[in-house]
Amino acid sequence: MNTNNMLSNEQIKEMILAARGDLLPDLVLKNARIVNVFTNEIEKGDVAVKDGYIVGIGEYDGKEEIDIGGKVICPGLIDGHIHIESSMISPSEFAKAVAPHGTSAVIADPHEIANVAGADGIRFMIEASAGLPVDIFFMLPSCVPATPLDESGAELSAAELEPFYKEEQVAGLAELMNSYGTVRADEEIIRKIQGANSCGKRIDGHAPFLTGKDLNAYITSGVGSDHECSSFEEAEEKLKRGQYIMIREGTAARNLDALLPLFDDKYCDRCMLVTDDKHGIDLTGNGHIDYIIRKAVKAGKNPLNAIKMATLNAATYFGLKNRGAIAPGYIADIIVLSDLDGFTVEKVFKNGRLTADGGQLVEEIKAPLIDKEKYSRVYKSFNLREIRSSDFEIKDEGTRKRVIRVIPGQILTEELIVDSSSKEAETDKDIIKLAVIERHKDSGHTGVGFVTGYGLKKGAIASSVAHDSHNLIVAGCNDGDMALAANTVRENGGGLAVVCDGEVLSSLPLPIGGLMCDMDAHEVEDILRVMKEQARQLGVNEGIDPFMTLAFTALPVIPKLRLLTQGVVDVDTQSYVPVMF
Repeated sequence: MNTNNMLSNEQIKEMILAARGDLLPDLVLKNARIVNVFTNEIEKGDVAVKDGYIVGIGEYDGKEEIDIGGKVICPGLIDGHIHIESSMISPSEFAKAVAPHGTSAVIADPHEIANVAGADGIRFMIEASAGLPVDIFFMLPSCVPATPLDESGAELSAAELEPFYKEEQVAGLAELMNSYGTVRADEEIIRKIQGANSCGKRIDGHAPFLTGKDLNAYITSGVGSDHECSSFEEAEEKLKRGQYIMIREGTAARNLDALLPLFDDKYCDRCMLVTDDKHGIDLTGNGHIDYIIRKAVKAGKNPLNAIKMATLNAATYFGLKNRGAIAPGYIADIIVLSDLDGFTVEKVFKNGRLTADGGQLVEEIKAPLIDKEKYSRVYKSFNLREIRSSDFEIKDEGTRKRVIRVIPGQILTEELIVDSSSKEAETDKDIIKLAVIERHKDSGHTGVGFVTGYGLKKGAIASSVAHDSHNLIVAGCNDGDMALAANTVRENGGGLAVVCDGEVLSSLPLPIGGLMCDMDAHEVEDILRVMKEQARQLGVNEGIDPFMTLAFTALPVIPKLRLLTQGVVDVDTQSYVPVMF
């Protein structure tokens, strides 16, 4: 993982001499105000760099010198939990988007692409992440599929995951979403846990609302973190039981405001900053981890605590040696800031080389060459017949309907029972149809239900991004538009579509697993901006991301109701429940 164990004897010798001042360092950043993440203070001095490593803090001369002019420098930022696929851009385009924002490393969970293409999806992500100016480490997907009720494109056993632990980029086992099975000692989950333990790797958690003895059982299994806390009380209980808390601020799930107390001295050493799922349009527009820090500081929190949570804490938790600090022997991932309060990233150094200046990349990033035939499961992921309007008929009978209620700023949902025998959308009541169509094996399964809180008044919106099995999901006000939207995505080999009155208003093809594309992040941003505006014009509520919120209505590991390919699921009981009754 790019530690000094990989350096030659001669390199180590020269680094020692440069640290003493007996040899000129390659680079010296002079007259800096340096954030010390160990003591939570600002030091004044120069930072000397040799062979991509920091070798000294103090007064130095160098082969190259850059006068920082008293500005603040801090370590490169680390996102402790992200699904790159949710950006809808390839790993290389993702790196282009986040590197100018000071991101030096991310811990990625490729379970989105793994649910589509299995082990081939993981290999693709590792190969596609090589040689980028952002180090991408991976946690191996623990739940493919997320639950036994899901229909994904693949299943990954403990035995299939085991060989990946030999990869240098693999840091552990990703979020154990099946907390229900974990606390009941499911044998396959235990095998996956033991696989990570035997390699000395971390195990991440995903257990919203888990408390009491079930929480004790979950942590006893070896789970070291959680990123699903939506209240301070939930986070505090998990902290008290020894977990690290990942404070999430993404596109659909925004928990920062509720968790601001965790930035205080009492808690900050056991907390990290993460985005989990964030669209490329938000990365290029608002920023990445730098955006979370700015928002926390604006809310009155100590910027030094926030920086430590975004650097050293993540490096320490994941065992990333020589990262996360401005100190001798650490990798020279350094960012120059306008000031602590504004936290505008002005310059970015990766391994001691200037990679971004003034928000722009200094050098072109070249994407690794990928053999598309080798990864045919990734690039040809749709196996689905043409969709018909009749596929969206609700077959249950009754005088009451069970409706999924989405919540702005959250990925939690609620159950709403409505007195109505109508099997169609009732836009006057803010109730529209929702469908999830199995698209990996053409099983013919289509789950149909109702959703409220989304706001759509006419037309339909479809997407092949539907967590976590990534079947084809569509929300709409009439069956004809729903079929057109779904078929548009199908014909594009994956992606997004907005439809109204029999016309395709816009679409975004996502040919990489139905999740990502090779377009530049700014191109995707331009298309998405138009699509989101069109969705607003069709009625989608402010505070609801038209695509990300839709995607999470199919995730059966977060309460309360979700829709899968075979019907509505009560997450608490992991059982199907009728739509009409």
